[in-house]
Amino acid sequence: MAASGSTSTTQRYHHGNLRQALIDAAVEMLEQGENFSLRAVARWAGVSQTAPYRHFSDRAKLESAVAAQGFRALGEELFAGREAPSTPEDLPDFAVGYVRFAVERPRMFRLMFGTECDDQNDERVQAAGMLQAALSENLRAVYPDAPVDDLAVGLWSTAHGLAFLHLDGKFPAEPADEMYDRVRSAFLAVLGLAG
Repeated sequence: MAASGSTSTTQRYHHGNLRQALIDAAVEMLEQGENFSLRAVARWAGVSQTAPYRHFSDRAKLESAVAAQGFRALGEELFAGREAPSTPEDLPDFAVGYVRFAVERPRMFRLMFGTECDDQNDERVQAAGMLQAALSENLRAVYPDAPVDDLAVGLWSTAHGLAFLHLDGKFPAEPADEMYDRVRSAFLAVLGLAG
């Protein structure tokens, strides 16, 4: 596995953006089930073992950058190419996108949320904050007079709980469309729109 990852990342690197090449290598390793360290990522990317230290002081900094990339990808899943919601009935699509991301990229999803971080300068914290701000902005269009920041936390928590319930096998395995119907129904129920 490492050899194929090394080749694809090295071909992308071309002595351009080393930082991004290292992040991409770590993402590939993560999603293929490989453990990554700064040295392993350097090998995978085809660069010297000291090269990662130009951008990351330790594995935690690299992990934060990988998680931030995951949050940006999740944001694209939730918001890119999608019309802003105009009614509460439009909101379950966000939960479905959230759960879809989690079940399709479980290792990334667990990495994104698997570490406590209070440092506001941490890339992971900043990227998560941008995702929450985007959710609040979308909710403001639907609920202009509501405390949308609180509502965003509540709805994010609901989607997050549904994602982990599926990831951890607390619901029976089922076809994807049935899983997403369950997510949609649960989200509508939380919004008081079931029936």
